[in-house]
Amino acid sequence: MGSDWSSGLDLLVDLNRAAGLREGIERALRDGMRAGRLPVGSALPSSRSLARDLGVARGTVSAAYRQLAAEGYLELRQGAPVRVRWTPRRRPPSAPPPAQPTAARWDFRPGQPDRASFPRQAWARACRQVLAGAPDEVFGYGDPRGTPQLRRALAEYLGRARGVDTSPEQLLICSGFTQALALICQVLRAAGTTLAVEDPGPHRYRRLAEAAGLAVVPVPCDQDGLEVGHLDRSGARAVLVTPAHQYPLGITMSPARRTALVEWARRRQALIIEDDYDGEFRYDRQPAGALQHLDPGHVIYVGTTSKTLAPAVRLGWLSPPASIGAAITAAKEYADRGTSVLDQLTLAQLIESGAFDRHVRRMRGSYQRRRDDLAQALARSHAGLHLAGISAGLHALARLPQHGPTEEQIRSRAARRSIALHTLGRYWHDPPQPAPQAVIIGYATPAGHAYHPALSALTQLLTDPR
Repeated sequence: MGSDWSSGLDLLVDLNRAAGLREGIERALRDGMRAGRLPVGSALPSSRSLARDLGVARGTVSAAYRQLAAEGYLELRQGAPVRVRWTPRRRPPSAPPPAQPTAARWDFRPGQPDRASFPRQAWARACRQVLAGAPDEVFGYGDPRGTPQLRRALAEYLGRARGVDTSPEQLLICSGFTQALALICQVLRAAGTTLAVEDPGPHRYRRLAEAAGLAVVPVPCDQDGLEVGHLDRSGARAVLVTPAHQYPLGITMSPARRTALVEWARRRQALIIEDDYDGEFRYDRQPAGALQHLDPGHVIYVGTTSKTLAPAVRLGWLSPPASIGAAITAAKEYADRGTSVLDQLTLAQLIESGAFDRHVRRMRGSYQRRRDDLAQALARSHAGLHLAGISAGLHALARLPQHGPTEEQIRSRAARRSIALHTLGRYWHDPPQPAPQAVIIGYATPAGHAYHPALSALTQLLTDPR
């Protein structure tokens, strides 16, 4: 009774032998179906397989199956798996479930790459190569710092492409930027450090630091980046910055401001946490290298694959100064014993083969064309918008004209037209008065085949006087 396919299924049967073997099996299966653990249509093990697992005669299981089929609980067919037939009667919900948000038709939210561009074939090819040659030891617990293969590949790549001064021994692999920051905050908390964050900036990183027990102070940014004078007066001993492409203003920190920030760290014996956000995507000028190379002893460099590959690839890395490297490694080991080894080895293979560089260069060209199309569409619309922060990254800041629509009006219009985009107001920690009005446009997010229709919908939104 059953099939070869169903013979290998596992099924937990809480068998009460005191009630009799057949009756006990019937009762356990009945209870499982009534409780919803065995939903309608699910297959059960063959009678031979279940009898072997329970240590009873096959005939006992067959008799139980036949009885449950007679009661309408199971469906028995020759040569086919035994399947659940009974559907439990569900009580009506006491209150209607909350409405699920409807996905916007046109998505211009910032902070995301073109998800359709993930290099599926290159990733699959690298993964197959890893699996074909990986020794058995790979499938055990690894070094909490990450696999030697990925740390070697990253040290070479980061030095070559981002100017990072690091080594395989210094690097630590983690599960994206969020985990990297959480580990750093855990170490800073032990020292009673106050953390400064850029204003404007993402609130979730501030909340993460506060949840870790840190005091957090916002520091304003101007056209050159974080204002170091304000930072010096804040009393903070650590600061989180995005010097390559400030989020959300899109500013690239000027050379003079970078020098002043490093001098502050040396003078205060403080730490700079460098989020190399959008570091690989620079278009009109020579790429700006990582801040870390100015003083590896005071800068914690953090990078991820979230923009170069996809947020779903939960891989990031950090290169801390030697003074706190051991403490961060210990925190990582206690957090999760290490990040997915197979994903690490696949990324290492992707980098070593040159496929990662080719993908980044291809996407850099694609995003630059998207940015140019956005700038041209807004220029033709005569909406009076000033685009800023477009020399790098995956988003642009469109400042609204003084006598034009407000952020609130834009948000209301966008919701009615099924357009998802962010406004600057949501990112202020301590907003200036009056606060600048701006829209943040993530031009990497819309699907490639729908990009120009999406631009048309966006320009109509920003120019419609109604």
